Order: sequence, then C-alpha cells, then structure tokens
Amino acid sequence: MATEHLTPAVLRPDWPAPANVRALVTLRNGGYSSGPYTSFNLAMHTDDDPAAVYKNRALLRTRFNLPNEPVWLQQVHSDRVIEAVPDAAGAEADGSWSRTAGQVCVVMTADCLPVLICNRRGTMVAAVHAGWRGLQAGVITHAVSTFTEDVAELMVWLGPAIGPKAFEVGADVVEAFTGRVRENASAFSQIDNQHWLCDIYALARIELVRLGITSVYGGGYCTYADEQRFYSYRRDNITGRMASIIWLE
Repeated sequence: MATEHLTPAVLRPDWPAPANVRALVTLRNGGYSSGPYTSFNLAMHTDDDPAAVYKNRALLRTRFNLPNEPVWLQQVHSDRVIEAVPDAAGAEADGSWSRTAGQVCVVMTADCLPVLICNRRGTMVAAVHAGWRGLQAGVITHAVSTFTEDVAELMVWLGPAIGPKAFEVGADVVEAFTGRVRENASAFSQIDNQHWLCDIYALARIELVRLGITSVYGGGYCTYADEQRFYSYRRDNITGRMASIIWLE
C-alpha cells in the first residue's frame, strides 16, 4: 500500500482560535491498520500490529505537516496534566500543555471526550483526555489551572465522544458526579432503577461554566453511532484510537 494512495481524514475544530494555534482530530480511515483497527489507528497500547501503528504515526506527521513527533502519553483515566516536552513521552498522564512553538500535545480517544484549550493570545495550548473518571476527578480543572491568565481569555473545543443517547451508566457514576456538583444531575437521564444515560458533553460544559469559561465550542458528535468516521470502545470493544492534537506554530 503506497503512502500516496492513503488519504487519512481529520476534523478541524470550528472555533475562533488565533492563527498560530493549529489543531486537528484524526478519524478512523486512511491508514495502514487492518481488521478491527481499520485503518488509521494511532494507539500502540492496542493489539494492533505495531508496524502498522508506526506507519500511521509517520503518515500523520507527514500528511499534516506536524512540526515534531507528538508527545504520546500513557493515559490512565487520571487528573494528571503535564508539560509536553520530548522527555515526557510515555508518561502516565491524561493531558498535556505547551507554551513552546512546535511542541505537539496529543490525547487519544475512542468514546472518551477530548478537550482542546488555548488562550486568545496564542501563547499556550493544552489537550485533555476526559473519560468519566478523569472528568469526575477534575482533569479539565487541572488543565485550566496550568494557564496563567484570566479564564475569560481561554477558549475550549470539545471533540468527538460518545453521545448522550448511547452512554449508559450505573448509579455509581451518577452518584460520583452529583455528589461532587449538584448541577451535574441535569446531565443524566434515568432509564430504570439501575441505569442512566449520561451526557459527557454536558458534564464538561457544567465544569467549564463553573470555572468561568464561556467560550466553549464543539460537541454534538457521537463516536458510538458513527461507525464510518469514529472508533468506539463501547461499540466494538476491540478497536483503534483517534488522536486529538494541538500545537503552536
């Protein structure tokens, strides 16, 4: 399969970010992986052929003119957010930030919520992996706290995640969120005595509003429902991962 015949697709955030803030989210098609990982899987922690993942990552860099290798993290559903420096590659964390031009922040998802953040001056960016555990633990709050300016100077884009009609959870998840913030109850719709539907986008927006951030964009996707464009762990169990990437030029 020749590289010139591969055409990986991406989403570009629709937000009024400064011109030097570059961001994209990869979709599942246009790469080298096969089987349940078809085809642009970027995650090494899956059982995909490592050679295919390496080729996908190389294709990502060349096709989208990334200035450097992204700082790939070992995501563990935590609230840890670190600086994206080359030595941090492989660190256990669920978000990274950078003030350095050319340093690429990245998180991988397949239902969890990717959150991209920048300031209006275009001097700092961050990428966050917000699964429900990390979201409940405050990973977005920790990422926002790495920015030094007033929160009114920040903007956020919510990338593709499992939608509110597909994300079924139990009472433990509802209690974890409502016990922390009462307003979170509005993000859950009860199905029966043991099951609720969860709107992870709404949970993120509630947290961002509480932090004072009103410039929030994106949302409205459903990785579970759109099999053609998105990987979904909840749908397929064995699957690849998409990458949400942001950097400063």
